[in-house]
Amino acid sequence: MPANPGEARVVQAVHGRHERPADPAYQAGLAEELRQSYGRAGLIELYGRFATGDGVVDTMMRKAIWQAITRSCGTGLQVAGGAGFKHPETFEIGNGVFIGAQAYIQGRYDGTCVIGDNVWIGPMAYFDARNLVIEDSVGWGPGAKVLGSTHTALPIDVPIIRTDLEIKPVRICAEADIGTNATILPGVTIGKGAIVGAGAIVVSDVEPFSVAAGVPAKFIRWRSENDPMTNMSREGRS
Repeated sequence: MPANPGEARVVQAVHGRHERPADPAYQAGLAEELRQSYGRAGLIELYGRFATGDGVVDTMMRKAIWQAITRSCGTGLQVAGGAGFKHPETFEIGNGVFIGAQAYIQGRYDGTCVIGDNVWIGPMAYFDARNLVIEDSVGWGPGAKVLGSTHTALPIDVPIIRTDLEIKPVRICAEADIGTNATILPGVTIGKGAIVGAGAIVVSDVEPFSVAAGVPAKFIRWRSENDPMTNMSREGRS
């Protein structure tokens, strides 16, 4: 029976609920062949040919190039059109990761970017990934961002853009959910299972299994007073 368009409804999520799609048998060999044949610079140039197309070949090649150029990459990766990167050789990507259209991950040559298993990254997300860890089963809303560094802005007689960068680690713990267009600032840790509201600007750590929202983001509530995992967190036992 079709749903009433005037009513809210609850449906099953897709990502992470179903068995992880297996890579075709040739996938690992293709990635290795690309790695051996092109090297890092050649792979970046090659990626440009397949970056935006929606066809089967474009999709396969994006995936193979990410697998070839990153420090490590698991199976079941999906990379939508227009997704980009900088210094992907610093990335460690788990299994079953989805990267949405036009998302961009900006690493640094001496940095670290770790993305765990079953992470879902929405379209147009941005990551200043100089020192970033996203643990397993994180949901990342469309347009949400990580800022991992700021200029010191000192001395004041030097243009700010020329002053040193201060890089602070950002950690998104497992099973957290980051709302659409939220921004996570340098040095912040989002606790396990926490929810960050849409459009929030997060300037300080968010407790596990809590809900934070606003500008700047503030604690709103615990996810559930009767959730045993939430109670464990509140009692400092998680």
